[in-house]
Amino acid sequence: MPPSLLKTLRTALQTHHRFITGALSHAEPPIYVIGNPSADLDSIISAVVYAYFGNLTARQHIPLINLPNVPSGPELYRLRPEFVKALHLSTHPALDGEQAWDETPESAGALLRDHFLTVADFAAQLKINPGSTSGRLQADAVLVDWNALPMASPSAAQQQQQHPKGCIPGLETAVDFTVLGCVDHHIDEGFLPRGPQIKPLEIHTAGSCASLVAHTLQSLNLWRDNPPLNDPQTQQQQQQQAQLALLALSAILIDTTNLTSKDKVTPWDTHAVEFLTRQLSPNNKNTTNLYNQVHQTKQNSLNLLTVNEILDRDYKQWTETPSSSNPSPNSKPVEIGFCSMVKSLPWIIRKAGNARSFLDAVEGFARARDLGIVVVMTAFSSPVKGGEFTRELFVVALEGGRHTTNINGNNDDVATTALKHFVDQAEEKLSLQPWAALDVVDRQDQEEEIARSLCGNTNINKQMGSTPHFLFTSNVSQLPRHVYPFYSPGSQVQLSEMKSSKEKEDNAI
Repeated sequence: MPPSLLKTLRTALQTHHRFITGALSHAEPPIYVIGNPSADLDSIISAVVYAYFGNLTARQHIPLINLPNVPSGPELYRLRPEFVKALHLSTHPALDGEQAWDETPESAGALLRDHFLTVADFAAQLKINPGSTSGRLQADAVLVDWNALPMASPSAAQQQQQHPKGCIPGLETAVDFTVLGCVDHHIDEGFLPRGPQIKPLEIHTAGSCASLVAHTLQSLNLWRDNPPLNDPQTQQQQQQQAQLALLALSAILIDTTNLTSKDKVTPWDTHAVEFLTRQLSPNNKNTTNLYNQVHQTKQNSLNLLTVNEILDRDYKQWTETPSSSNPSPNSKPVEIGFCSMVKSLPWIIRKAGNARSFLDAVEGFARARDLGIVVVMTAFSSPVKGGEFTRELFVVALEGGRHTTNINGNNDDVATTALKHFVDQAEEKLSLQPWAALDVVDRQDQEEEIARSLCGNTNINKQMGSTPHFLFTSNVSQLPRHVYPFYSPGSQVQLSEMKSSKEKEDNAI
């Protein structure tokens, strides 16, 4: 019978320590299961669940939380309390032989420190224990919730034909990861070759990566439906599998708004929820209660963070290249950063102190990452609209730096070019409408202050001038990545609002 979730995690951490100190033989290296750099609930849980069942194979699997600046322990609890809530709900009541724990920083922090590994932990441990080799550490990996490593490793060219190699921020100077498999629900970036050497290779459109993880584990015959209850050992095994089912369900339900988001839910998600729900005991099948508790914790979690931490909490970054039919040789790619949050724009502005302080924080965040465009997407239920789900989109295009030539290679004002391009491409697709503060009733003064501070003009319907301003709303629930037609921006701020009664989750991509 396989061990419990918590015992498996403790063993995986011990295996990691033996590996980096050179105590493991070359015949038994572990496989790190690595989630994406946003390290959101879906990413962390996908890594944990895949690693648990991966440990039923001949290779040891270690979930690696992709946070290069956050050690496991109380700090991980503070920054990812919704994961702690999901973990607590799935491991309580505690199984026989397992110690109960609570959701206080002391208790949960100690549990996280003793059971989980972050990139920050990995890097710190390598400085203390450089291992038995003098060169870079070579490690195997399975990617979940993303499908491409962001940095090439020094030896990648020799290995690209078989298994791609690469590095991740925080370990780029110390560890090369060879990718053996991948499970992901994002657009395929072409990093992984199609062929039998990458196994599993499951990249499909789905609301949640955890849905695809459940499917993959079923197809590998690692996660089966519960057998009939006939002996105490089987009962314990069912209790253990129920823990994993609750954990996976929490990620799927959050990413699909309890399976109500018609724009995101796919058959992968509904089939996974059906399978996972069958793993639960009859008195524990209230998945709506599970969703509500984790969702509430996620919404409240931002209260514990600084503005910069909120921007970084659910953050994605990518590079856009010119798409003109005749681009200038001087045209350059632009780095776009995307920050998602489950609070309104006025809420975070109040947290910053005022709109000017918020704008300073956003610009500082963008410049620290050499961004040409930074986007802040909010998602919340509007009391002004009777609880209707609402989106806001705040876009800052930074001036100066390397993003100075527009896609036509001329000297037109690049801010005007970028914003005109956005309006031309997105106005009809996104049904853009004038923005208004919708988180609190009777906030006209707040609307004016936001418009004045962020856009330099209180006329929120102004379209063009010496510096173009745009403030929009939309009834489109989701912004697909391909409708962000920005390139080579200048100094400008844009504020948009996206609203929908259908989707209540903040994943923008």
